[in-house]
Amino acid sequence: MLKINIENTNTPKIIKFVANEILTEGSFEYNNIEEVDNSTLIQQLFHLPFVKKVFVTANFIAIERFNIVEWADVQDELKVVIENYLNTNGGLFTQLEQKKVNIEVYGESTPNPSVMKFVTNKLLTSQNIEVTSVEEAEEVPMAKGLFDLSFVKEVFISENYVSITKVEAIEWFEITTDLRNFLRDYIKSSKPIVTENFTPKVNTVSEIESVLVENLDDISKEIVAILDEYIKPAVTSDGGNIMFQSYDATSKVVNVVLQGACSGCPSSTITLKNGIEATLKQLLPNKIEEVVAING
Repeated sequence: MLKINIENTNTPKIIKFVANEILTEGSFEYNNIEEVDNSTLIQQLFHLPFVKKVFVTANFIAIERFNIVEWADVQDELKVVIENYLNTNGGLFTQLEQKKVNIEVYGESTPNPSVMKFVTNKLLTSQNIEVTSVEEAEEVPMAKGLFDLSFVKEVFISENYVSITKVEAIEWFEITTDLRNFLRDYIKSSKPIVTENFTPKVNTVSEIESVLVENLDDISKEIVAILDEYIKPAVTSDGGNIMFQSYDATSKVVNVVLQGACSGCPSSTITLKNGIEATLKQLLPNKIEEVVAING
């Protein structure tokens, strides 16, 4: 049976209703009921006076509200409505939704000259998938296909983009078209990004593992919140990712992990000092002395 969980976002007016299965292969945004011709549920949502905008992709429905209510007053009831509809009707969309979605892929440069970010108009994954060698790509078919190209050195997949690290012996203008074509064809074919056996790797550097926020002290929780709110959007736009690892209250040192285009980037030190460290020092005065990337 399909289940819905409620997730808050960094924007108080927007909340996500996350399903335990995929709702759609595309991404759809609706600003009013006139734009909806393929989903009775979304039409019903717009009949609610507090619903301003609806966004659907992968396994969740995100709703933006008007200021006339607070989410705490309506979210539980709305969750039940969405869950019941999906279980009763077997899906979110009518057959009109099955029209072909054109797949677009475009390349963006990053601060790291060895890395280019390839952005698509389709959600690829909700995970951060870092593959640094062909041996690690066994359960990541997309990365495995990319490693068949001799000039691909590392692959980082997150949300709707793929950051690719090239070998030094070749220039981007020689390979960008080939990479765009490969990614577009791969996504069009609806091949899986990862296999069912995939498990996120544990980075061998200092045995880096994901940190459970609920287990952290109060200052560490504040640091994570600041990273998510102020730092991650900028890092993601550059084709990378940053993960909180630890905070030492005695030395006031914050340890983080850099992934994707940020890992090994010549300007990562500047980003750490002038961006991340400066922001944390400003928002948490007298609590931060230094920010260190434990994987360089």
